[in-house]
Amino acid sequence: MDPLGAPSQFVDVDSLPGWSDAYEAKQLDCHQSPVEKAQVDVRSPFPYRKDINEKIILWKGDVALLNCTAIVNTSNETLTDKNPVSESIFMHAGPDLKDELQKLKGCRTGEAKLTKGFNLAARFIIHTVGPKYKSRYRTAAESSLYSCYRNVLQLAKEQAMCSVGFCVINTLKRCYPLEDATHIALRTVRRFLEIHGETLEKVVFAVSELEEVTYQKLLPLYFPRSLEEEMQSLPYLPADIGNAEGEPVVPERQIRIAEKPGVPDDASDEEGLEADLSFIGSHAFARMEGDVDKQRRLILQGQLSEAALQKQHQRNYNRWLCQARAEDLSDIASLKALYQTGVDNCGRTVMVVVGRNIPVTLIDMEKALLYFIHVMDHIAVKEYVLVYFHTLTNYYNQLDSNFLKKLYDVVDAKYKRNLKALYFVHPTFRSKVSAWFFTTFTVSGLKDKIHYVESLQQLFTAISPEQIDLPPFVLEYDARENGPYYSSYPPSPDL
Repeated sequence: MDPLGAPSQFVDVDSLPGWSDAYEAKQLDCHQSPVEKAQVDVRSPFPYRKDINEKIILWKGDVALLNCTAIVNTSNETLTDKNPVSESIFMHAGPDLKDELQKLKGCRTGEAKLTKGFNLAARFIIHTVGPKYKSRYRTAAESSLYSCYRNVLQLAKEQAMCSVGFCVINTLKRCYPLEDATHIALRTVRRFLEIHGETLEKVVFAVSELEEVTYQKLLPLYFPRSLEEEMQSLPYLPADIGNAEGEPVVPERQIRIAEKPGVPDDASDEEGLEADLSFIGSHAFARMEGDVDKQRRLILQGQLSEAALQKQHQRNYNRWLCQARAEDLSDIASLKALYQTGVDNCGRTVMVVVGRNIPVTLIDMEKALLYFIHVMDHIAVKEYVLVYFHTLTNYYNQLDSNFLKKLYDVVDAKYKRNLKALYFVHPTFRSKVSAWFFTTFTVSGLKDKIHYVESLQQLFTAISPEQIDLPPFVLEYDARENGPYYSSYPPSPDL
């Protein structure tokens, strides 16, 4: 209350609910849930940390009204930007702030500068300048935005501040995509608190209604509030999560330096990509070698361990999966070329692929790959079978072998392990030859799982008619070629 008895417009950070306080979930223990047991083998790079979560506050409101040690102002290089955040701060701080800013003589992109709070409830204002975003200069923009958050936090640490209120530094005027910027903001704060958590008691993200949706969506990725939430968030993490401090990593620019010049690397260098990256910048400047090129060469020479290759492949797959979940794939879905139906005679899920519905020459095949991953990711965790209808396909429905090879290489190991059969329905002689060459010389692991099915009667010995949705043209073709009550063809021994 102010002296006249009117309620203060300022908001004390200690009165705001914390990030963990808003989470209402059952406490997990090793007897109640398998999730905690799984943590031994699979952990997020941002594991559940109750002590860190207690420092985080997500608040929908005006950062200028926060009663904390310092608030953040996002501006331009001359510190005269007129955006909603800055204008509110200037209005509440009073005219002395403008006079103080003139003494700073501007601020470069990525830097952070300090002034008093004047009439604000906050004691200090930390001014920073976010980057102008252009897609072709994305790497530079990411690095600059990271520097904004990192320099603000570093300044808070140097000044022994207890609490910091962040606005969203990337403004609409600077065209930075909100979700991309939020990833950088959250992971940078998370990494800083992991290393210097004892220096800050509270970090507040002050957001608008529009920004709140994005922050609510992404905060669990970097600040999971339980082991269960950590596991659920893991697949949604982007491929690039930065280095140990959250800084964006550009693999092509990394340099590995040998510890002892002239002495061969020991066996620990061959433990994989992550072990290799851990040496970056930690040795005497003697011998330099590009990490990416070395890894490719080691792969070709068969020197990378199987575990390292699997980790590398898993990261690539997770990147595809995240993209698939974010992309609008409605145009591919409308083709009805891939769908789930019933189960086969062994109780395994049946997935149908309709070749005739894939206009290869007219669609974006990369989106088709994304759609396949999007649909199949949760199916492939258990045993399943594929039914491919080659019925009445033409040359513009033929999937290129390079695309099939890419698909086979991209998908997770569970796809290959849990695929128990691929029924190739109504094959032609040419398609059989192509499939033989492909499975013999390109993806040999698939060869024993393919069963050529000349008629639906054969297919029904493995999958009952009630368990599979057949396109009408497939039924018409089979009735024309084999007769509506075709039963004289002996069942295939493969089925």
